[in-house]
Amino acid sequence: MRKLFTCIIIFWSFSLSAQKLAKEIPAVRTLSVIKIDGVPDEQGWKEVPAVLGFTEFRPSPFRKEDPENRTEIRMLYNDEGIYLSGFCFERTKDSISSELTGRDGFGNNDFIGFVFDTYMDKVNGFEYFVTPLGEQMDAKVSPNLEGNSEDFSWNAVWKSAAKIHENGWSFEIFLPFSAIRFSKKNIQDWGLNIIRRRAKTGQQLAWNTIDVTVNGFLTQSGVWKNLENIKPPIRLQFSPYLSFYSNHYPYNKPDVRNWTSSINGGMDVKYGISQALTLDMTLIPDFGQVQSDNQVLNLSPFEVKFNENRSFFTEGTELFNRGNLLYTRRIGGTPLHYYDVQDSIHFNEHLLTNPTESRLINATKISGRLQSGLGIGFLNAITATQYAIIENSQGVQRKIQTNPVTNYNVFVLNQSLKHNSSISIINTNVLRGRNDYKANVLAGLFDLNDKKNMWNVGGKVAFSSLIGYSAGKENLNGYSHNLYFGKTSGRFSFNLSEELSDTKFNSNDLGYYTNNNFLSHFVHINYNWVKPTKWYNNINAGINGSYTQLYMPLTYQNANFNASINGQLKNLWQVGAIWGYEPGTNNFYEARTPGRVFKGWSDWFAGLMFQSNNAKKYFVYSEFMMVSRNLYHSKRYKASFKQTYRFNQKFSVSQSTELQPQTDNVGFAGFNGNDIIFGRRNISSVENTCFIKYNFNNRMALTTSIRHYWSRVTYKEYFTLGNSGTLEKNNSFTGNANENFNSLKVDAVYTWQFAPGSFINLVWKNNAGSFEGITTVGYLKNLENTIASPQNNNLSLKVIYFLDYVSLKKRGK
Repeated sequence: MRKLFTCIIIFWSFSLSAQKLAKEIPAVRTLSVIKIDGVPDEQGWKEVPAVLGFTEFRPSPFRKEDPENRTEIRMLYNDEGIYLSGFCFERTKDSISSELTGRDGFGNNDFIGFVFDTYMDKVNGFEYFVTPLGEQMDAKVSPNLEGNSEDFSWNAVWKSAAKIHENGWSFEIFLPFSAIRFSKKNIQDWGLNIIRRRAKTGQQLAWNTIDVTVNGFLTQSGVWKNLENIKPPIRLQFSPYLSFYSNHYPYNKPDVRNWTSSINGGMDVKYGISQALTLDMTLIPDFGQVQSDNQVLNLSPFEVKFNENRSFFTEGTELFNRGNLLYTRRIGGTPLHYYDVQDSIHFNEHLLTNPTESRLINATKISGRLQSGLGIGFLNAITATQYAIIENSQGVQRKIQTNPVTNYNVFVLNQSLKHNSSISIINTNVLRGRNDYKANVLAGLFDLNDKKNMWNVGGKVAFSSLIGYSAGKENLNGYSHNLYFGKTSGRFSFNLSEELSDTKFNSNDLGYYTNNNFLSHFVHINYNWVKPTKWYNNINAGINGSYTQLYMPLTYQNANFNASINGQLKNLWQVGAIWGYEPGTNNFYEARTPGRVFKGWSDWFAGLMFQSNNAKKYFVYSEFMMVSRNLYHSKRYKASFKQTYRFNQKFSVSQSTELQPQTDNVGFAGFNGNDIIFGRRNISSVENTCFIKYNFNNRMALTTSIRHYWSRVTYKEYFTLGNSGTLEKNNSFTGNANENFNSLKVDAVYTWQFAPGSFINLVWKNNAGSFEGITTVGYLKNLENTIASPQNNNLSLKVIYFLDYVSLKKRGK
C-alpha cells in the first residue's frame, strides 16, 4: 500500500511539473517579402531560428521525436499578419500520408497545426492546420460543459501552400490579422502550441509537451512572447451571392406547375466593430443548397432533432451554444400553428398549401471577446408571416395564418477567469405577434477549476417564462438546474452530476427540450492506460450509472448501469465493448397523455465495435449491439458496417449499411376514443448510404451522397393501457397502426474555390419518399417502389464572391 501511495504521489507531481514547464519562443518581426508557395527559401526565414524539440503525446506519451523524422518550424510577423513555415522530415517520401479531402476534412492526412491562445486565458483559442497537399482546416476552441471543444464550422480567410519532397514535406502559411482576434496591448504574449500528425504511424506530437491525462490542451500551451505594436486592420468583408434554382416535381395537375424556377441575390457581411467584436449579417439569406435532412420514421414521443446545416448558424457560434439552450433549427422552422390547419378545414374545402418552414427575412450576430476576457454574443433573426391556403369546391381560396412575424434573440456574456474557468449569463427570447405567446429563458452558468487543474465544479441554473401561454393569457414560469463535480485530470477521473426540471420549465421555443418534471443523478468513472505495451497503445475503461425520478410527485422513472472498455491496438485498430443493465421502468411519455404511465420492461444490453487502421487504403468500421427485454422476451439488434476505399489521393468511395431489427417490441399505437392503444410489434429498419468523393485539386471537388432509409412496423396484437400502467388485451380494436416508410435522397455537389473565400457551387438534389400502412413487401421491393415514386429534383447554381476592404484599398493604390 505504501508503494502504491508513493507511486501515485510521484505520478501526480510529475503531471503538475509537466504543466509548469511551458516553452517560450521570442516573436521576430520581419521586413522581408515572402511568397507563399510552400517552399520556405526566402531570405526572411533565415532571420529566425528553427523551433525544434517536439514530443509525442499519442500513442507514446513523452517520447522524444525521432531525429530522422524531426520537425522544424519558423515563425515571423509584420504589420499585416503572421508568417509560418516548416519542414516535416520523413525517412522516405512513401512515409507521407496525403489525401485531398476538402476544407476542414482531416481524412488520412499528415498535418501541421498551430494553436493560438491569444488572450492567454487557456479556454479560448484559434487553430490553423495545413496538409502536405496544401488543404486548410481551421477552428475556434472554446469550453463547454464537457471540456474544450473545437468548432470547425468557423472559417477564416488565409493563405497556405505545401510541397512534397523526397525526404519530407514543407509548407508556408500567411495568417492575416483579420483572420484572428487579439487584444490591443502594445506588447503581447500569446499561448502557442504546434501539433504534428504522422497518420501512417498514428503519431501525434506537440512542441510544448502535452499530457493526455491533464484536463484541456490549451492549459498545456507554450508562449509566443513579445509581439510588439500589432494593429488589426479594418475588418470589413462582403460576400455577395447570386443563385439560380430550377425545381421539378410531377404534380401533373392542370392548375399546378411541375417546373418552377427562381433567381435570388443577397449578401453576407462581416464587419469588425472593434478588434474584439465582429458583426455578421446575412441579407436576403439563401439556404437552398444546404445538405438535405436524413429523414427517419419516428416512433418516439419526442421530435427528431436534425443537424443544423446552414452556415450562418453554425459558423462562429461557440458563445451561443453554451448551456444547450439554442437549437437554431427553430429559426425558420415549422410554423407555430402548422398542425392547427386541419381543424379549420370545412367539409367542402381542401388544403392547397401549408408550408413546413417559415421564411427567414434576415439574421445578424455580434460576437467577440474583450481584452478583459469578457465574451459577448448577440444573435437576432426575423421570420416572415406564414400562411396556409385553403380552397373550397367553387375554387374560392382563403388564407389561415400559421405563423406571425417572429423575432428571435440570443444574448450571451461569458467571463473567462483564472485557471481556465468561466462564468456565463445567457438569455434567449422569442417575440411573436400580439395574439401568440412570447418565450424567455434566462440562465447562469459556471465552470470552475482549481489552481492545479485537477478538480472541477460547475453547473447551470435556468428560468423559463412563457408569457401569455395559457388560455387566460397567464404566464407559465419554470425552473431547471444542472450541477456537477469531478476530477478531470489524471489517469483516474470521475464526474457526479444532478439535473432537475420542474413541471413548468420549457426552453423549446428556441432550444431543443423534450420533457420537463424530472430529477436525475449521474455518475461517470474512467480509468486510462496511456503507456503502450506490446499489444495495445492505450485503453480507456468506464463505469456509468444514472437514476431518474419524476420531480413531482417524486416517483421512480428509470435507471441505467453500464461498463465499457475501448482502446487502440498496436496495429492502430480501434476496439471496444459495452455491457449494461436497466431495471424496470415507469415510462411517463410513451402514452402521449399527461398523467398516464406505461410500466415498461427491464433489459440488459451488450455491444462490440472495431475499426481497422484508417491510414490504409481500405478500412472498415463495424458495430453490433443486442438488447434483451423481459416483456414478451423482446429482442432489439443493431448492426452497422461502414467501409471506405481510397483509390488514390483524389478519389474515394464510402459505403455503409445499418440494420435495426426488433421483435416483440411494445409501444404506443394510437387512440380509440378515450382508450390509449398499445401494440406488440416487429420493427425493421435498414439504412444504406454511399458517399463518392473526387477532388480535382485542393480547391475543386465533386461529391455525391446517396441514402435510402426504410422502416417497417408490423403489429401482432393490440392492448389497452390500464390506469395502473399495465396492458390489457384488446381484441376489438380494428385500426391499422402498421407503418411502412421510405426515404431516398441524392445530394451531388460540385464546388470550386476560384479565389480565397469565393466559390461556385453547382448542386443537384433528388428526394423521394413514401408513407403507407402496407407492410407486406421486403426491402428490395420497397427500394424499387421508392425509385419509381414521384421525385422532387432541384438543380441550383450559386456564385459567392469574397471582397475584403483592405485588399480592395491596396488595389486602388
